[in-house]
Amino acid sequence: MNVNDLKKKSNRRVDTGYLRNLGIQSYGDDNLYPQHLRNIIAASSTGSECAERYANFIEGNGFREVIFSEYVVNRRGDTADDIHALVCRDVADYDGIAIHVNYNMFADIVEIQHVPFENCRLLEEDETGYIAKIAVHPDWTGKKTRKGKAIKVVQENVEFIDVFNPCKEVVYAQIRAAGGIENYKGQILWISNTGKFVYPVGRADRVITEMSTDEGLANVKYRNVRCNFMPSGMLITENGNQIRDDNQTEDTGFSETFEQLQGDTNANKILETILESDEEKPEFLDISPKNYDKDFTVTDASVVERVYSAFGQEPWYCIRIGKVGFSGDILEDAFEYYNSIVSKQQRMIERAFQKIFEHWYEPVNPSNDFSVQPLKYVRNATVSNNNG
Repeated sequence: MNVNDLKKKSNRRVDTGYLRNLGIQSYGDDNLYPQHLRNIIAASSTGSECAERYANFIEGNGFREVIFSEYVVNRRGDTADDIHALVCRDVADYDGIAIHVNYNMFADIVEIQHVPFENCRLLEEDETGYIAKIAVHPDWTGKKTRKGKAIKVVQENVEFIDVFNPCKEVVYAQIRAAGGIENYKGQILWISNTGKFVYPVGRADRVITEMSTDEGLANVKYRNVRCNFMPSGMLITENGNQIRDDNQTEDTGFSETFEQLQGDTNANKILETILESDEEKPEFLDISPKNYDKDFTVTDASVVERVYSAFGQEPWYCIRIGKVGFSGDILEDAFEYYNSIVSKQQRMIERAFQKIFEHWYEPVNPSNDFSVQPLKYVRNATVSNNNG
């Protein structure tokens, strides 16, 4: 069977449209793909754990060149390592980079700032396929506030900044077009690991359904423990022969009675039902709790395995399920293995910093080494004291 024979065609991971009022390409059909992705990752305990480990390994121990890593790169006092750490988080979540650069009057780069990748959108291509500017908004959902007022997604609240091009003639032309260096907004180096000026999807996208399922499974477990009915039984008495436990109060209606019988703190209570007469005796209803955990055991295990697999973290999954032992040798091999998994993302970041600091106003990294020191598993040192 070939692709054309499949009746159920898979949808594109990211639909790209055109928002005429802003002149930009939408990032997803509602222009909120990165925001939705971030929320889904955050809501999944397994997804959050894997994404955090992924980001930590991409960041490693920072730049190898310590002097460069401690170099202050903007007026806020951020160092190169500070910007690197923020960029690594974006690469882990979205597989993209956005760094803002400022120039001096000699068209040399003098400052960089991290721009959250989720805040950036691409303009529409021109006739030659070139994208000239990046649109930046602090919150494309329109919920963020300043001075108590929401920052609406309208033209006046969006900054349109030139894409990165350090050619001095280009920078001079942009400065003149802006009306002088004091009005110039600088440029943004925008990089996607999916392709040039193509919205990336990120590693987590391949298991986005599993991560949403992981959140649902957590909700089921929560409701099973906190909201299930857990009485030990029902005691039926005639009117006038009332038996109550220490926690029971006067009859307040069924709604409050149900709340008093739900959850872990109310387990094994006795439900008393008072009848007006024998003729009104109802049929016995089974109100014993139903445990749903066993119904989802297979789903739970498969979801966790697929999320770990999508992030390339099989060694940690094997340790988690007890397939392999927990030892220093195994963890050391796991660290070495995962450093190879994140090497592509690290090289993308290295090239980005190299592009910028080749045009810095002063030499700050003479070795031109922008590589990252990988994480290594550190064994606990054993100190033995011999007194004889």
